[in-house]
Amino acid sequence: MSETTSLEMNQEYNGLGKVEIAPEVIEVIASIAASEVEGVAQMRSNFATGVVEKFGKKLHNKGIKVDLSEEGIKVEVYCVMNFGVSIPQIAQQIQDNIRQTLINMTGLVTEEVNIHIVGVQFETAKQEPELQQEM
Repeated sequence: MSETTSLEMNQEYNGLGKVEIAPEVIEVIASIAASEVEGVAQMRSNFATGVVEKFGKKLHNKGIKVDLSEEGIKVEVYCVMNFGVSIPQIAQQIQDNIRQTLINMTGLVTEEVNIHIVGVQFETAKQEPELQQEM
């Protein structure tokens, strides 16, 4: 992450003060927006977030990296897709949903939204015995 710890909104000064948005807020918004897209099985987490979630704390920013730079906001998304979905189509939907959600909630326009597919989740093994019993 860059040295900037918060992002100042570029709006006209109206005498009420200024609005700053922390990068963690952008990560949470982007993670929830990506998870809403049908076909996304889960967001990637690293070992540390996996341990924290085992103790009951839900982390909403996993699988997202936000880079605030002079060029603009760059969002990196790491996710696992369901088997059988069209990866380019779902990736486009993730990009569109993140861009639109960030504009609606914060007024910020992203420079880039990069999608990284880190895995494919197959159907669960619980469904297979049910299919065998029906035959």
